Order: sequence, then structure tokens, then C-alpha cells
Amino acid sequence: MKIGYRTIKTALGTPIAIWIAQLLQLENFASAGILTILCIQVTRKRSFLSAWHRFAACLLAMVFSFVFFELLGYNPIAIGLMLFAFIPVTVWLKVSPGIVTSSVIILHLYGSGNIGVDIIWNEICLIAVGIGTALILNLYMPNLDSELKKYRDEIEENFSIIMGEIAQFLRKGDYDWTGRELTETAALLEKAKSLSYREVENHLLRSHNHHYHYFHMRTKQFELLERMLPLVSRISGSDKHGHQIADFFEELAKGIHPGNTALIYLRKLKEMKEEFREDKLPETREEFEIRASLYHLLNEIEEYLIIKRSFKKSDV
Repeated sequence: MKIGYRTIKTALGTPIAIWIAQLLQLENFASAGILTILCIQVTRKRSFLSAWHRFAACLLAMVFSFVFFELLGYNPIAIGLMLFAFIPVTVWLKVSPGIVTSSVIILHLYGSGNIGVDIIWNEICLIAVGIGTALILNLYMPNLDSELKKYRDEIEENFSIIMGEIAQFLRKGDYDWTGRELTETAALLEKAKSLSYREVENHLLRSHNHHYHYFHMRTKQFELLERMLPLVSRISGSDKHGHQIADFFEELAKGIHPGNTALIYLRKLKEMKEEFREDKLPETREEFEIRASLYHLLNEIEEYLIIKRSFKKSDV
């Protein structure tokens, strides 16, 4: 069983927050640990956003508690009426994730029986200790580069296998491939995009990064590869242009990597299209359908390469 960084931070931060609250001789010191648990998040950006939601909601809860409890008394009806007003306001102010945390503060104030300066100061200190501890712990986030590069290598290897299988079918016309790499690649791309988005959220002043754009680009290319398969299945292995495109797919399979090779292949593709146009017209319906599928396949390959070229341009 793997223990994640969030679990470790929660296990460390909760007792630290409680210990600091005890040192400061705060009432309800255990609530500082609850605040820390709620504010530990998987990314820095989420941590800061969570802290803001809870801090704002807690301050708002103090204001509402003072008004309702002082006007209606310290009784359960006052709590119910206050929540009727408080919750919609937090939703309107877009700090509703802090409702649970602020409920703890509300109950503290309710239990005090009298909201004075001392109890308000105590609650503010509890909030500061709990949220502050979580924010300090969340300043450290593990480097995800090695894991993202592993996903990249696995995806590129699968791309290479898929293209090699397409080339084999175009050349031989048989199709005993199980397609396992297609399912694997779809799952890998989802995991990689999720992880790369976490990496984006770990940088507060950056809204994107190289890995995020890379896996987004590969996802678009993978969609094209899936679109190519029905076209390939309609092409027999006897067409000379099919053999030529098979050779091209094999070249692409060997050249899949993060580097910029799209321009080279686009030039070769342009030459192949010119050869198609200059070749004599098909004589039978079957030949015509095969030629049309092959030309359509060339257009799909071109789009595949343009996506890679665009990625490299935006990455510069």
C-alpha cells in the first residue's frame, strides 16, 4: 500500500497545528488540526484557494453568528435561521467550500454563550494556526518530471507499435493485431493529462507547462490514429500506393519522439500526394474506392503531422 505526500502532510500538520494552538493557550485548540486537515490539498494552487475559501467563510460566519445570536438568543432556532441566510451568501460570494469549516467556528461561538472580543480573537488565531500550518506544508510539492517522462516514453512506444501495425496491414492485408495498445494508450493519456495538470497547479504564477501541452497534442494525434483505422481496414495489400504509404508509416513509427521532425515528413507527404495526382486514374470501382481511401488516409496523416508541427511552434 502506497502512502502519498498528502497523507504524510496531514499526519504531520495536524498534530503540529494542535501543538501550536495549545502553546498559544487557545480554547478549542483541536479545531486547529481540523482546519489543517481540510486545507491540505494535492497542489499549491488548490491549497491557496482552499485556504482563502475557509478563511473568508469563517470571518463571514463570525459576523452572522454575532448578529443572529445576539438578536435571537443562543438557541437551536437561531442556528437554523442563521444557516438559512449564511449558506446562500457563501454560495453567492463563491466561498461555499468553507461552509464545513465555518460551521465549526459557528458552534464554538454558540457554545460560548456570549460573543466578545476574547472569543473572536481566539477563533481568528485558531483559523490562522490551522490554515497557516497547511499552507507552509504545501509549499513543498514532489517533482513530477520523472513520472511524466515515463508516461511520455510509454505513449510514444505505443504510438510506434500502432503505426507499425498499420504499415503491416497496408503491406500484407492481414489483421491479426489485438489492438491492445489502443486501450493502453487511451488510459495512459488520461493519467498523464491529469498528472500534468497537477504540475500546472503547483506553479502559482504559471497557467501551463511543456508536459501539459505535449500530452494534449498526443491526445489529438491519438484521435486521428483511431480515425485512420477504419480507412486502413478498407484497403487491400496489393495496391502499390498502399505499399508506399506503409513505408511512410514505418518511417513515422521509427521517428516518434519529442523532437521536431514534422516538417521533414510533411515535405515527403507532399511529394507522395503529387505522385498520386500524376498517376493514371483507377480502372475499376474497387481500385477507385481503394485510391480514395488511400488519399483520405494521406490527409489524415497530414493533419497528424501538422498537430505536431504546431506543438513545436507553440513550445518555442
